[in-house]
Amino acid sequence: MIYEPEEDSFLLLKYIKDYAKGKVLDLGSGSGILAEESLKYTKKVLAVDIDKNVVKYLNKKGIKARYSDLFSNINEKFDLIIFNPPYLPEDELEDLESKKITTGGKYGYEIIEKFFFKINNYLNKNGKILIVFSSLTNKNKINKIIKENNFKFKLLESKKLFFEELYCYLIYK
Repeated sequence: MIYEPEEDSFLLLKYIKDYAKGKVLDLGSGSGILAEESLKYTKKVLAVDIDKNVVKYLNKKGIKARYSDLFSNINEKFDLIIFNPPYLPEDELEDLESKKITTGGKYGYEIIEKFFFKINNYLNKNGKILIVFSSLTNKNKINKIIKENNFKFKLLESKKLFFEELYCYLIYK
């Protein structure tokens, strides 16, 4: 199932022009719009996704893509990692296919936590991260995870929606 761009993707999209330099990784690429935007500023863009059909779709669009569950199939380092993770808390009523692209774990932050435990192996010395998540994910917990992994963050923008607020962060050492 391809994640169709929504407010979270469009929020990240606005900031790519400012940070897409050198090697860029679009982690959990979905529709590929973030990788496509990155290609306007650098030719070294890799899109990865956990869904093999998404990878085929991206490759057909001319985007260099590969299958990877987070960093399971990544061996290089990047100057920018763009991550629009599944970040919503688990909803028992949601079907499995949909959960794969929206649910970040029981509380919503578990995938983001795994990401930060591994990120140092894939980020160049002065590398940066663009990430988006929801107020439903527990902003204080995300801030704590970022700090515990020795990163700093800057809120680039927040956007209020019906039942939640989205946060777009720039993260760096």
